[in-house]
Amino acid sequence: MSATVVEASVSTPIERANLFGIMAEFDNQEDLLTACRNARDAGYREMDAYTPVPIHGLTEALGWEDNSVQKVVLCGGLIGCLTGFSLMYYITMIAYPMNVGGKPHFSWPAYVPPTFETTVLFAALSAVFGMILLNGFPQPYHPVWNNPRFVLASTDRFFLCIEAADPLFDREATRRFLEAQPAREVVEVEK
Repeated sequence: MSATVVEASVSTPIERANLFGIMAEFDNQEDLLTACRNARDAGYREMDAYTPVPIHGLTEALGWEDNSVQKVVLCGGLIGCLTGFSLMYYITMIAYPMNVGGKPHFSWPAYVPPTFETTVLFAALSAVFGMILLNGFPQPYHPVWNNPRFVLASTDRFFLCIEAADPLFDREATRRFLEAQPAREVVEVEK
């Protein structure tokens, strides 16, 4: 009995330098979700999905557990709360201390409405700007735009791209993996 030796093709650093990743195109969201789960189960971590509509469960299928925006909003809200309270304290205690009707100078219940408003304002602004910055916007160029069929990602097609930066990425093995999925087409994405 003769044993056959299968040689694994290993991507050289030069090949990886010119390649952003390998992208698969899908006809529907169920096929995309299946492919994302299979890729995550196979050990791929550096991947992204592009869809024309939000898909429930896609972040879990991709294995994303990033909650950075919530942390940014919480910090913004806390800063807004401290700013509003400090502003009211400064106005009533330092800048313009007035004794009106015998009330104490530090009447903190009067500080609640402005403090609440600045908390909401800072949290909302941090949500907007945090989302923009964490999503990497503005982004005038992205390598996936080199795929001519990618324009369909805004109408009726679904795409999964496994990036060359992934530790498990191998040009041939990754291509075979994506071709084994219910993909319409699998293409390489150059940088």
